[in-house]
Amino acid sequence: MGELIYTLCMLTSLTCAALLFASYRRTRHRLLFWSAACFAVMTINNLLLILDKVVFPTEVDLMPWRLLTALAACLLLLYGLIYEKE
Repeated sequence: MGELIYTLCMLTSLTCAALLFASYRRTRHRLLFWSAACFAVMTINNLLLILDKVVFPTEVDLMPWRLLTALAACLLLLYGLIYEKE
């Protein structure tokens, strides 16, 4: 059951990133770009979660990489919220 939830979370993040990038291409609002980049990195984070918990549950510990990608996603969105002016 966990595998299904992890996969759905990754697909949701990927869909959000794709929709945000498409909207950014139409409107050129910079905050949409930073939000899309955040969701793209969250997709990578969810992929690492699947690899860590499902594919390699005991062989490899991907927790540091998952934490780094989560931090990167948050920092991208934070940068977009603070430094982009409209």
